[in-house]
Amino acid sequence: ENRKQRPWIITMGHRPMYCSNTDWDDCTFYESRVRTGFPFQPGLEELFYKYGVDLEIWAHEHSYERLWPVYKYKVYNGSMEAPYTNPKAPVHITTGSAGCREHHDHFVPDPRDWSAFYAKDYGYTRFKLHNATHLYLEQVSDDKGGEVIDSIWLIKDQ
Repeated sequence: ENRKQRPWIITMGHRPMYCSNTDWDDCTFYESRVRTGFPFQPGLEELFYKYGVDLEIWAHEHSYERLWPVYKYKVYNGSMEAPYTNPKAPVHITTGSAGCREHHDHFVPDPRDWSAFYAKDYGYTRFKLHNATHLYLEQVSDDKGGEVIDSIWLIKDQ
C-alpha cells in the first residue's frame, strides 16, 4: 500500500555492488562487501531485492556504468526486447565520473554479462520521474561538450 504513495524506490550509496573497472577495488576482483556484507553484518543486495528497489545509484568508480537488471550476478531483464520494462531485479547505475584528481578508471577487456554500457568520460547523470510508471535517466558527457552518451527509460506497471 505504501508503494501507491511512493511508487519508486531509489537508493544511493558510495561503493558499488557491481563494477567492471580495473582499479583493484573490491567490486572488481572480490565480493563486494556492500553486496555480501561482513560476518554478523548483512550485505544490502538481499534487502534491496526483497523490498523491490527499482534503481540503485552508486559512485566511487571514476567512470559511468549502466547494468542490466541484476541480482546475484544474474540478469533479470523485463524481456529481451524491453529489458528495462518491468525488470525482475534492481537496475544499477555507477556514476562517479563528475571529476577527480585521480583521473578516469579503466574497464576490464571483456565486459561482464550484466554490464549493459560503460564510459570513462567525465560527466554526470540526471534522471526525471515522469510519473508513477516512467523514469528517464541519461548520462551527459563533459568530454563531448554536453552530449548525452547513454539513456534509458525504466518502466513498470503500477
